[in-house]
Amino acid sequence: MWKTILLLVVSNVFMTFAWYGHLKFQHVALWKVILISWLIAFVEYLFMVPANRIGKLEGMNGYQLKIIQESITIVVFIIFAVYYLKEPLKWNHIVGFVLLFFSVFFIVKKF
Repeated sequence: MWKTILLLVVSNVFMTFAWYGHLKFQHVALWKVILISWLIAFVEYLFMVPANRIGKLEGMNGYQLKIIQESITIVVFIIFAVYYLKEPLKWNHIVGFVLLFFSVFFIVKKF
């Protein structure tokens, strides 16, 4: 499970930059940031696909893989938004994210 999580973290760092990194470069032509984003996303897939394959081989189902990936995405994005985009993390953001994390328990837990 930890190998899957580590690969998902690396994958999400690349994907976050692919999707949101260009926001600091509003002066760059859109076609250029799309091309750069695609190149970054390619690297993201080099980690995401093996992460999902390994997770499935380790006994996780698709729902579990997806909610783990989304949880990691939220954590990575919070760090990215605060430190890279310099956007404040407000109390309502925290409450919303905490509520989302409750869903992780119910989806990952084997009842």
